[in-house]
Amino acid sequence: MSFRSIILDRKGFEVKFGYGLRSRSHSHSDVIAQDSSLVLDGLKQSCWANMPPELLRDVLMRIEASEDTWPARKHVVACAGVCRSWREIMKEIVKPPQLSSKLTFPISVKQPGPRDSLIQCYIKRNRSSQTYHLFLGLNQASTDDGKFLLAARKCRHATHTDYIISLNYDDVSRGSSTYIGKLRSNFLGTKFTVYDAHPPIYGAKGGPRIMQCVMDAIPASAVEPGGVAPIQTQFLHSRIDTSPSIPFFRSKSTRMENHESMPLTCQNEGTLVLRNKSPRWHEQLQCWCLNFNGRVTVASVKNFQLVASPKNGVSEQAQENVILQFGKVGKDVFTMDYQYPISAFEAFAICLSSFDTKIACE
Repeated sequence: MSFRSIILDRKGFEVKFGYGLRSRSHSHSDVIAQDSSLVLDGLKQSCWANMPPELLRDVLMRIEASEDTWPARKHVVACAGVCRSWREIMKEIVKPPQLSSKLTFPISVKQPGPRDSLIQCYIKRNRSSQTYHLFLGLNQASTDDGKFLLAARKCRHATHTDYIISLNYDDVSRGSSTYIGKLRSNFLGTKFTVYDAHPPIYGAKGGPRIMQCVMDAIPASAVEPGGVAPIQTQFLHSRIDTSPSIPFFRSKSTRMENHESMPLTCQNEGTLVLRNKSPRWHEQLQCWCLNFNGRVTVASVKNFQLVASPKNGVSEQAQENVILQFGKVGKDVFTMDYQYPISAFEAFAICLSSFDTKIACE
């Protein structure tokens, strides 16, 4: 049953219900008429909100199953906003991205992606306004915007640069109620920190366009079959700026001394470490290449793939499994694909570091 038919059924129910309570006399005062109208509205709202739980659950399950892609999936979100009982049932029915491979509610961008498959997204860059918008791609051939997910705006300061991240397409500011975090780079562009409401995550490694992220909030076992990563169920707005989530380092130098000087908290055992996937030599092209499976079409130093580091002690198969890939497909269009155990927010923040044009990133 589609959402449209549900709404039509609701309208028919309201008409019949209203007709049964219509006044038999036209001599009532305006006050009594207004009171009757208020009672009628209250009864209609109550009856619609207090449908039999079994019937309501069946209806909502049918809607959730039928509206499985955007833009039709917006009806699922609309159902969750009808009332508290509807919202609670929808929260039970709609599975997180890890299980459903679907991004439905805003909190989905903070939850880990699916296992064994990449959620395909893309980023549009606006050079004039220095903003970046993340979309859930409808298909690879589509030229229209997909489902909007996140927005970021670059803010330069004397000693650092911030990328403000928001749930709102237009209002990308720290004062907005949709502000959920930020990426900060140091003056040289060698250190990046994502501020969120999670424990700090550090990483450091030398090399051109090489980065390493130590995800303190995610155990290394999460990349193995049956491994579990934490799932955020609501947005946390408690002093985001004081809680660094993903600090990582990048250097133009190929020397490795920086790795030895990592903070002690960076070297905690048992946490997930992500590193660049090693390229393979292509005999025909006579160059080192990465296989993006057709998702990247333009050669760029910004292109990268992140996999689990051997330091995690994980299997060789887990080390080959791409967790995040980012690459150029147009002048200001880039693909961003990610999967478990990282979220869209974490993936977007890491990819934003590739847009930084500081000394060490060129």
